Amino acid sequence: MIEPFQEPILVTRPFLPPLGEFCEGLEEVWTSGWLTNNGPLHRKFQRELCDRLETDNLCLFSNGTLALQIALQGMQLSGEVITTPFTFVATTHALYWNKLRPVFVDIEPDHYTLDPERVEAAITPWTTAILAVHVYGHPCRLNELADIARRHNLKLIYDAAHAFGVTINGKPIAHYGDLSMFSFHATKLFHTFEGGMIVFRDRGLCKTFDYLKNFGFENETEVVMPGTNAKMNEVQALLGLQMLEYVPEVIERRARVAEVYRAELGDIPGIRLPSPPRDGVSHNYPHFPVEIDEASFGLSRDGLYEKLKHYNVFARRYFYPLVCDFPCYRSLSHCDPLTVARTASERILCLPIYDSLTTEDAERVARIVAEIHVLSSSQEPERGPSLLRAD
Repeated sequence: MIEPFQEPILVTRPFLPPLGEFCEGLEEVWTSGWLTNNGPLHRKFQRELCDRLETDNLCLFSNGTLALQIALQGMQLSGEVITTPFTFVATTHALYWNKLRPVFVDIEPDHYTLDPERVEAAITPWTTAILAVHVYGHPCRLNELADIARRHNLKLIYDAAHAFGVTINGKPIAHYGDLSMFSFHATKLFHTFEGGMIVFRDRGLCKTFDYLKNFGFENETEVVMPGTNAKMNEVQALLGLQMLEYVPEVIERRARVAEVYRAELGDIPGIRLPSPPRDGVSHNYPHFPVEIDEASFGLSRDGLYEKLKHYNVFARRYFYPLVCDFPCYRSLSHCDPLTVARTASERILCLPIYDSLTTEDAERVARIVAEIHVLSSSQEPERGPSLLRAD
């Protein structure tokens, strides 16, 4: 029997720069006395992000959810937006807050992103946009979605919350679609405690987004539109500036953990490993999802999730349940049976992955999974929900 970890192994832990480095940066904030409202560190952070992402059309926010809400508001969308049920609920909430009707369609089974064929089949005269998600940092089917959006005159928006640092043939993922939102939440590999960013194609939207995130102020006495307060502060910007230096190192360490999992879990019956990135994609390894086939593994995904806790390992069921199954969205009708999304939601478990997780600990997590499989296979399988797709 493998002994449990003495300290909890969580699904993720945030990277932080050296404390002394951060405190030194705080001296600049204290000296200036400028804490928010487009301060010098905010402007510097925005410039460095623009250089890194090769764009001038970039706006920073206090968090990713507000960034997406304001993006949709600024683009003046209406009617229906085709989107995925396999995502964090904030994706759909942003539509709701803008009085847009989410139309849920199914995902493709390799990287769990929107299935372009399902998207095209769901277009109606009321459709105005596609809101797709780069799930687990894997790019959507970019060319196919772009072709659909062009032919039907739809806006193409990406929730890129998981995708900071991802490139396609050397090109930052922010360059695809009409707009992309990135989350800088503490659970992300690149974060600013809380924070968010949108990168967009239409330069004319820049001023609109600046108005909307700062109460609609044009100047001290003039308000030109009903905005809100979604500004990034100077301490967030400071952390972001310092974090930028470490992004390649953080991704490299996560990649090593992913390599360990692939090597150690590949031969365990009932475990389907994530598909490798598509050709030309430089991945960022924000999550390590595995699908659990109960019949072969000997235990359901939820059973494994609970058993891991006995070893002090805390995985997560991203994303479960589907957004369309939450009470607040259950009344929305959808024609798509969402077969692949439902299967993924019932079977996927995200294992711990973060930069400070050692390869030795990752190997131990994998051995624990193997041990649970052996112990479970020797017993009568527990009953669970029927599965809709076999590997």
